[in-house]
Amino acid sequence: MKHTAQIFVVLVACALTSVAWSQEPGNHEALTKDDIAKITRPEFSPYAGRNFPTKVLWGDTHLHTAVSVDAGTMNRIGQEDAFRFARGEEISTTHGLRVKLSRPLDFLVISDHSEMYGLMPQLLSGDPEILATEIGRRWYEELISGDDDRVFTTAMEIVASLAKPDAPIESDRAVRNAWRAYTALADRYNDPGRFSAIIGYEYTTMGGNNLHRNVLFRGDATEANRMVPFSQFDSQNPEDLWKFLDGFQKTTGAEVLAIPHNGNLSNGRMFSVETFAGKPLNRELAELRASLEPIIEVTQIKGDSETHPMLSPNDEFADFETWDRSNLNGTEAKKPEMLQYEYTREALKTGLTLEKKLGVNPFKFGMIGSTDAHTSVAAVEEENFFGKHSGVEPEPHRWEHVVIEAPDPKFTVMGWQQAASGYAAVWAAENTREAIFDAMMRKETYATTGSRMTVRFFGGWNFTAEDTLTRLPAGVGYAKGVPMGGDLRKAPGGKSPTFLVAALKDPYSGNLDRIQIVKGWMNKDGKTEEKVYDVVWSDDRKLGADGKLPPVGNTVNVEQATWENTIGSTELISVWTDPDFDENLSAFYYVRVLEIPTPRWTAYEALRFGVEMSSDVPMTIQERAYTSPIWYAP
Repeated sequence: MKHTAQIFVVLVACALTSVAWSQEPGNHEALTKDDIAKITRPEFSPYAGRNFPTKVLWGDTHLHTAVSVDAGTMNRIGQEDAFRFARGEEISTTHGLRVKLSRPLDFLVISDHSEMYGLMPQLLSGDPEILATEIGRRWYEELISGDDDRVFTTAMEIVASLAKPDAPIESDRAVRNAWRAYTALADRYNDPGRFSAIIGYEYTTMGGNNLHRNVLFRGDATEANRMVPFSQFDSQNPEDLWKFLDGFQKTTGAEVLAIPHNGNLSNGRMFSVETFAGKPLNRELAELRASLEPIIEVTQIKGDSETHPMLSPNDEFADFETWDRSNLNGTEAKKPEMLQYEYTREALKTGLTLEKKLGVNPFKFGMIGSTDAHTSVAAVEEENFFGKHSGVEPEPHRWEHVVIEAPDPKFTVMGWQQAASGYAAVWAAENTREAIFDAMMRKETYATTGSRMTVRFFGGWNFTAEDTLTRLPAGVGYAKGVPMGGDLRKAPGGKSPTFLVAALKDPYSGNLDRIQIVKGWMNKDGKTEEKVYDVVWSDDRKLGADGKLPPVGNTVNVEQATWENTIGSTELISVWTDPDFDENLSAFYYVRVLEIPTPRWTAYEALRFGVEMSSDVPMTIQERAYTSPIWYAP
């Protein structure tokens, strides 16, 4: 290499000397030092020397297999097939349907429930230790009876046991063995540079009032095996989970994070300003939560948690895949006053007030989407949707089958209410466990409802319209600002912040309708406000007198489950300056990208099975993405 470098220098020097010598005196000037620098500089290639994240990686951080105690009552597909499916292989579902993704995922977290981890495969195999218990023997006999009604009733009983403070069947050996088998499998399927099998599990607490978290490990089985997954049988208080994870990190040097999900089904608990015991939140707990929960799952099969129309009445896109009638298991009705502590946008606003009060923001989180599928298959593309659990795999009448049966029928969730959502998008330098974990920690992530559109978002003080002309928005974005998940400090010289936003359509999905920036801030009176700005949009539409952008249109043929990309744009890019900026007020900004309307999974289902669904079933959808915010602190 040393000799090669020397030869290169000599050749460059000879070439420059030859050029200089060939010039005719009086007609050309000799080459200057700047000329030489321009020719020889290593940055001539725009791709050389880049040290920022250049890959958007797609994955699911929330998938359940037959190892989960609830999924395992109906699902017979194990963890290995789940990994195989995620990396692009074709498998068979529990009911024998062949299934494959349109495109492989880049990473997967199998997050089976920590509660009675691995019980179901052992129960169904007739494990002597499990059958030695009275309840284990009864469950086994009911599940293998072949009577659908008895199987369903027992399955519901097993699922309900997750809400109880004590495990109906305790077997530390079974849990430890199942956990170590999983971590070894994840290590075997982890293929740095091609596919990341990230180790994780779900902590499932509070039954109906959903306070669930997925716990992810940065490292391998050696690190993960230093614990047995913390479950709600250890404590139903998420604060105890944080303390456990914090102690684990300090004791072992390993790194973990937790991802909350389905705040929309927590009945006011997920983003409460009180502790689990009902006392005012203190700085210590706020710091602990902020350090361990850098991102949240904002969209999934059990509904969308970005915002709610009652919280955002001026947001025409607020009512999207909304589940808001009750808590998770339909045992408690939803009350309007609960909503402010359930949805992401409102939590981000609440975080600003808590930061002023406590000196730390416990809700300073980024966003991802994931599936929460209990089928072992992370299939949430609208035309390739395999449902919440194996009881609602594709078949002619699943749209009218029960997904979640509640004690009160008006809270029962029907098949058509499932959302075919979502996926996690991560900006990373490489496809490795470590790079993906680090991206999540710095919140350089975004959520989609299943589409794989590419989204960039940067904030700074000096972006200009010329910056939109580059084909490498990240180059100027990192050079002049901070990416999604970043912080802007006090405004220099009274400037307003500028934002570079860019989106590229998913080639398998609809064109882009618009890019919006959602702003939340705390005013001088300490109250929080929000506003949605249309930043850049497709076609020749103009903002109306009310400041609203007309709808993009709709080309969907519901009967044929098709659409035409004759409206919308393949890409959108713009620089936007906040017109209402006050340098003295804390604020956050995040991007929402909307596609044009396309067929919802119910439209594909109606066509394939030749069924007519009731008029209350939505048949079209506008897929979307939500980025992690950029925060401004004066």
